[in-house]
Amino acid sequence: MRALVAADGSTAGRQKEDPMSLAMTRPERETFLADVHVGVISIADEGRGPLAVPIWYTYEPGGELRVITARASRKWRLLTRAGRFSLCAQTETPPYQYVSVEGPIVATEAADLERDLRPLAHRYLGIEMGDRYIEQTRDAHEHAENMLIRMRPERWLTVDFAKAFRAL
Repeated sequence: MRALVAADGSTAGRQKEDPMSLAMTRPERETFLADVHVGVISIADEGRGPLAVPIWYTYEPGGELRVITARASRKWRLLTRAGRFSLCAQTETPPYQYVSVEGPIVATEAADLERDLRPLAHRYLGIEMGDRYIEQTRDAHEHAENMLIRMRPERWLTVDFAKAFRAL
């Protein structure tokens, strides 16, 4: 609770509850996004609702968000048309937290197996399972011509419900 302050600087005599923000600070949101979460990418699709599907991603605080998709995929076609996308990452257990980020695509290039794909598989599956995943899928048609897409975060929306419990 805090006292309301009138324009002349005096207290108004009433108490008002200070709304507690559940938003994450910049360091909190960037650390959260850099942690391992399966993201949900959302891409505009003219005449339809946006495409929203799970995706692996990488992010380093202060940097660009990176995703990989096949050049023949619907995601790739929509990304190149839209020029931007949103990604939401969340926890799956209480107290829930999420970060939603949106921004323009700043670069695309062919994904490299060792520079891009293997580290991503290691991030999500661990070294042993990640290496097995790479070996089992490297020649799969749906993974042919994988593209690396880099997005610069512009807009953030965050919630950390754990803050409500810490205030108690």
